Amino acid sequence: MARQSLIQREKKRQKLEQKYHLIRQSLKNELSEVPSLSDKWEIYRKLQSLPRNSAPTRLPRRCFSTGRPRANYRDFGLSGHILREMVHACLLPGETRSSW
Repeated sequence: MARQSLIQREKKRQKLEQKYHLIRQSLKNELSEVPSLSDKWEIYRKLQSLPRNSAPTRLPRRCFSTGRPRANYRDFGLSGHILREMVHACLLPGETRSSW
């Protein structure tokens, strides 16, 4: 399991992302609609003035069951070895098992 400080930092990033989500989305929509280059630069400046930790790319994906930060499958939200164990136990319908 991850250290408590890392978990708290990720929770803080999630809160920031939720707080600034609508602002970031509206600025990006404005950016696609504005024809003038100087207006686009102004919108870029506004986007850059938002906190860095409010960007959705800063949110790491962790395994839902173990909290492992590496080798995660987005479709399932699980790490590779947990996914493999669940497939072998027939807990994920439609997935085929492979062993090599």
